[in-house]
Amino acid sequence: MTSDAEAAAAAARRCAEAMYADDRTCQALGITIDQVGPGRATAHLKLADTMVNGHGTAHGGYLFLLADAAFAYACNTHGVATVAQAAQVTFLRPASVGDELAAEAVERSRFGRSGIYDVTVRRADGTVIAEFRGQSQSLPGQPVPSAARAAGSQDNER
Repeated sequence: MTSDAEAAAAAARRCAEAMYADDRTCQALGITIDQVGPGRATAHLKLADTMVNGHGTAHGGYLFLLADAAFAYACNTHGVATVAQAAQVTFLRPASVGDELAAEAVERSRFGRSGIYDVTVRRADGTVIAEFRGQSQSLPGQPVPSAARAAGSQDNER
């Protein structure tokens, strides 16, 4: 990895760590974020019995939320506050209580203030459960809020 690539990867991790510190939803649901890099993030969730619908399978809202979390972290790895403009999910297979799920978000394109990200949600055995596509919009001149605070505190420590 080149020094520029290493610096970008370190910056992406700092953005994700700072965001997660204030992400009450992911923390409360046990969603973890890892494998973060520029334009990439992976989120994990173990499905609890409180996350199923009347059919006994994972409620689609939780699958969407997991994919959306990975999308949010991936599109905020560039240091500029970025929000969802639109998102769509296709549910392909059911998931059940106890399933360990991973949502892998990958940046497909970034242009101007917009971005397109694809997220695949899989069970631990690799079975694809859902596919998600998110469109992002960056907020010009606004750093990722938590990352800006973290950078400020690092500056104060020097």
